[in-house]
Amino acid sequence: MFRHTGTSRTPKHNIRLAALLCLTAGFVNVAGFQAFSVLTTNVTGHVAIFAQKLALGDIATARVVGLWMFMFWLGAFLSSFIVNNLFHDRQYSYVIPILTEIAILLLVASDGHYFNDTVGETEVFAGSLLFAMGMQNALVSMISGSVVRTTHLTGMFTDLGIEMAAILRKNAPDKPELKQKIRLRLIIIFFFFLGGIVGGYLYGSMKYYTFYIPAFLLVVALFYDVFRFQIIRMVRHLTH
Repeated sequence: MFRHTGTSRTPKHNIRLAALLCLTAGFVNVAGFQAFSVLTTNVTGHVAIFAQKLALGDIATARVVGLWMFMFWLGAFLSSFIVNNLFHDRQYSYVIPILTEIAILLLVASDGHYFNDTVGETEVFAGSLLFAMGMQNALVSMISGSVVRTTHLTGMFTDLGIEMAAILRKNAPDKPELKQKIRLRLIIIFFFFLGGIVGGYLYGSMKYYTFYIPAFLLVVALFYDVFRFQIIRMVRHLTH
């Protein structure tokens, strides 16, 4: 799911990647909004708010929103830098960004109860989640060859509209490929939506502990991806 890149990557790998990380992103987005009143998986809305606050002369608020935009960018930059420059084995270079995201989610889950709704604490907690989602989005984009984006849906709905219109053309020569793309878009949208519902529902009773759940999902995925083949080899060796 994570390890395969380039020509070794199949549509099945992208579907697994999209299902898991879109579920995580949707979960974090809704739970993060309920916890800190900030959307934490994209910057489109933040750009609009940033521009509005600048136009109104509200520099203090614009600075906070600008910091959130920067944190998302920084996460994407560092994720790309780590994958492209710090590891010779690109198959396992994704481990550090995923571990960083897990650590951030665990910190929010454990320390969120100390959140006092002040500007400074909102900057820290919301900014850390934006940083984590920036890392995730860049990592997934690099792994999938820009086929999968997990943290926002504007492009997904646009592409879905274009592809569904294209598949209705008579004698469309690329219908199998279009069907494959449409299936992937629908999976991305569905799992982001599902993650949002589950995250919003669970936050009502679990509060900040809710963030342990997406962290656990990432741990399971990481363990499965890294150790799966080693376990298979071990089992085969013991049974022969």
